[in-house]
Amino acid sequence: MADPAVVNARLALAHPDARCALDHADAFQLLVATVLSAQTTDERVNTVTPEVFGRWPDAAALATADLAALEDVLRPLGFFRAKARSLVGLAQGLVRDHDGEVPPDLDALVALPGVGRKTANVVLGNAFGISGITVDTHVGRLARRLGWTTQTDPVRAEADIAALVPPSEWVMLCHRLIFHGRRVCHARRPACGECVLADVCPSAFAV
Repeated sequence: MADPAVVNARLALAHPDARCALDHADAFQLLVATVLSAQTTDERVNTVTPEVFGRWPDAAALATADLAALEDVLRPLGFFRAKARSLVGLAQGLVRDHDGEVPPDLDALVALPGVGRKTANVVLGNAFGISGITVDTHVGRLARRLGWTTQTDPVRAEADIAALVPPSEWVMLCHRLIFHGRRVCHARRPACGECVLADVCPSAFAV
């Protein structure tokens, strides 16, 4: 197993620009953007969210959005009909249960339509500074390659990673793993020869 402290320190040097790649100004915008990011790239989400937030700037506006109009804006993302329904339902839940505000609480977030644990942790960590581990495809893949977990279930993988890393490092470690997964440790052809973790990674040159 690769030492998590060593991995985190090296990735911090390798990816000093690691951050949440979804453009947002507040918790509401981040929540919406994260829901939209399912099965598409952050870059593509960032191309449509300016119009989304320009036309529906808060939960109250989005809760009463014309579904066809919202679908048209979301069309470039794929699955636009389902995503439009999710956003309207999410906004209605915020208005109904939280006075239109995004709650800084995991259980309250996952109770909202279209919000899973991964999305909730993204919002908690990046909008509220509340430690959480976001196990997306990159984090899960790298955690398995580093020997931190054998789990493919995100919740179980999250628990395994949490046991190895101090909570104060959870959010930034996830950002660094995501950046490393996008840039170096690719799913099909990881660039082990260019990887700063090759000498400590148990999967180096074997995947």
